[in-house]
Amino acid sequence: MEKVKMFYDRTGNTLTVWFGDPAQEHICEETGDETILIKDSNGTVIGFEKLNFSRNHDQNVDVAFETISA
Repeated sequence: MEKVKMFYDRTGNTLTVWFGDPAQEHICEETGDETILIKDSNGTVIGFEKLNFSRNHDQNVDVAFETISA
């Protein structure tokens, strides 16, 4: 199973999640809801960035992932 990498930038107020190799980033596409899809050269989504992400610093952020077989 691939590793999921998450980065929270307090200064930029963004959350970036990678489920592919960040070095393979080729193009980004904004979805219109303050979410940017990060794609490789084949157009496969390898991560996303959530703009204006905020959370209460006293609470944990719960994250759940689901995989599907191709």
